[in-house]
Amino acid sequence: MELQSLAERVFRGDPRAMGRLISLIEDGVPAIGPVMHELYVRTGHVYSVGVTGAPGAGKSTLTERLIAEVRRYKARVGVLAIDPTSPFSGGALLGDRVRMQGHATDRGVFIRSMATRGHLGGLSLATFEAMHVLEAAGIDAVIVETVGVGQAEVEIADACDTTVVVVNPGWGDAIQTAKAGLLEVADIFVVNKADRPGARETTQELTRMLELAEADWRPEIVQTIATKGEGIEQLWTAIEKHHVWQDETGRLESRRRARTQREIKRIVAERYRRRVEEELAPMLSEMTHEVAARRIDPYEAADLLMDAIEKDDQVM
Repeated sequence: MELQSLAERVFRGDPRAMGRLISLIEDGVPAIGPVMHELYVRTGHVYSVGVTGAPGAGKSTLTERLIAEVRRYKARVGVLAIDPTSPFSGGALLGDRVRMQGHATDRGVFIRSMATRGHLGGLSLATFEAMHVLEAAGIDAVIVETVGVGQAEVEIADACDTTVVVVNPGWGDAIQTAKAGLLEVADIFVVNKADRPGARETTQELTRMLELAEADWRPEIVQTIATKGEGIEQLWTAIEKHHVWQDETGRLESRRRARTQREIKRIVAERYRRRVEEELAPMLSEMTHEVAARRIDPYEAADLLMDAIEKDDQVM
């Protein structure tokens, strides 16, 4: 009954209910399934933007300015700031929320920090579920800002409709950036802190590299000075341009279908992981001991655990 009441409050856009439901999702509460079903039927309309890049690139300041730009059009904005998991509490470090407190009193803005909880890509399954909560609550645009941990950050492209990669003047070895996959996943590049020396050279370098790439969509390069709010309007225009292009070419629908498939696989994998860690914890411990003693290998251990799950399913 409490969960049902929570869902109804989320539908009304109650920020406390939204925060509470996201917390339950992060905690993996099993009873959340029926509530998520009710929420899911109300989703499918929101446009999502991922903001990623190296630490110190100015992503949080840029996100804060983007919030203000979207609010100019009276649209409701939801922000999921993906923070590194605290090694002590297991929760998010909340740095991004502190930097965005200028929007704390705006009822049209919802900001939530979420912990990666050790997930290598920087995005846990809870991130995707939280986006559904924001949609069901009537949010018009969602911005997902990631931790900026290098190569694994390419996962943001799987989660959002438009991926914005933020770099700074003198961005470093372009080959290393290409290896990280950022050139492949970026829909828009932002050269932030463009008032610093090297901004023009960085823009030119990006342009040359993008000219060598074979793709239907060539990412636009936007120069910004986020601390002064310069270039933010042009950035949002570039995001809307990419939105329109995807709509007209059918890429948006195919991108979202691929995302849905990945989400389903994540849910399946997460459920099996929980069963192994919770229901089969004693057996997992035993298998770990056997592998450590070199009596079996990790693949054999995994097969035995899978067999145990299958036998348990047959009994049920």
